[in-house]
Amino acid sequence: MAVVKETPSVAIIILNWNGYAHTSACLKSLQAAKMEDVEVILVDNASEDGAVAKLKSEFPQHTYLQNEQNLGFTGGNNVGIKHALEREIPYIMLLNNDTEVVPGFLGHLLHELKSHARLAAVQPLMYYLHDKHKVWNAGGKFNPWTGGSTSITQKKNHSLPYPTDWITGCCILVRSEVIREVGLLNDHYFAYFEDVDWSLRMRERGHGLAVAPAAVIYHEAGASSKAKKKGKEGVLSPKVHYLNTRNQLFQLRNHVDFPHRLVAWPVQLVKLGLFGVYFLVRRRREKFRALLKGLRDGLKLECKS
Repeated sequence: MAVVKETPSVAIIILNWNGYAHTSACLKSLQAAKMEDVEVILVDNASEDGAVAKLKSEFPQHTYLQNEQNLGFTGGNNVGIKHALEREIPYIMLLNNDTEVVPGFLGHLLHELKSHARLAAVQPLMYYLHDKHKVWNAGGKFNPWTGGSTSITQKKNHSLPYPTDWITGCCILVRSEVIREVGLLNDHYFAYFEDVDWSLRMRERGHGLAVAPAAVIYHEAGASSKAKKKGKEGVLSPKVHYLNTRNQLFQLRNHVDFPHRLVAWPVQLVKLGLFGVYFLVRRRREKFRALLKGLRDGLKLECKS
């Protein structure tokens, strides 16, 4: 007879793609945090390093969902989100596999959400994993006049929760009822800017977002996007530049309206043009071609959620 799990209060979704070492360390930190009433859902994006078998052996208590192909950050996480929604779990967290958590972090996040009914989602204060005194992310700013989204990297001089324009997908705790209202991650993005899009869609529906600095995690930034060795095209792959270029234009199309678009579009096109000049000067032809493709697809492809 199959054992049916009781419905927990929180689902923590971790996406894995050929990242056994990071994912194992993340799961160990969650285990050390000794959280109750939580279901960890590990979604694997068609890894080829045998990670799932090893993780199942080490952490058999978790839920494992395996995709037959790499669905990206958006598609992979959406598989986990759908599973959690079907289980009617009231709170859903996306957590990068290259993070390690501090005991008690989830309690601080839940307290903030439960204390403020209009909050859709909250995030912790995030430090670098290998420089634990340096802030990686303390919230995000969105400027409609430039169409740009930037991370806040300075810790505020108080420990009180505060509002933020957007929350990084590295660690976000969301009410399930809000996801049902605004929809899943926008699958047109695949990766990059999808967290800004999700956050802005929540805010456009009248919901708030906040940072709870008493909650702390550590993050090894760029673990999935940076090459281990710098090559002739640099550290970041041409595909990353393609996605960043295309999705920046998606962001303009989805979230910048008149009169802001009169300024934002020229600003971003000039910025991307300067990147193109830089790639040509440095003879990074693959990145230049990726940028041109990103410009074309960012203008032509469907981008609405």
